[in-house]
Amino acid sequence: MPLIGVGAVIIEGPRVVLVKRAHPPLQAQWSIPGGVLEVGELVREAAVREAREETGLVVEVLELLGVYDRVLRNPEQRVQYHYVLIDFLCRRVAGEVGAASDAAEVRWFTREELPAMKLAEDTMDVIGKGFGRIAQRT
Repeated sequence: MPLIGVGAVIIEGPRVVLVKRAHPPLQAQWSIPGGVLEVGELVREAAVREAREETGLVVEVLELLGVYDRVLRNPEQRVQYHYVLIDFLCRRVAGEVGAASDAAEVRWFTREELPAMKLAEDTMDVIGKGFGRIAQRT
């Protein structure tokens, strides 16, 4: 059964926050802050919670950026995880970046640094959309 995940694309000026995952799936890989929706939780609330839990930042959700499927398979091509990811553009309201519960490392990255991070294609796509929306807001 697919799980619903939320992501927080936190952009400030020319930078975006990425977290290095501390646990499977995607352990030790860089990604946007996010996690699984809890029963009874609204998706925007979940994005705020996950951002705080993983980065130490208090964020405000600005808008929906996209909905993506993430299907992870084992070497035999059997589905291990299937997430429906709902990603939101967010802005920092308070706090400083620091690795919290589910993150091994957290830091700000410029757009120019992103290609070297080997992010998933949909992650690069949603970050690009986030930068585009921020530019439209200013």
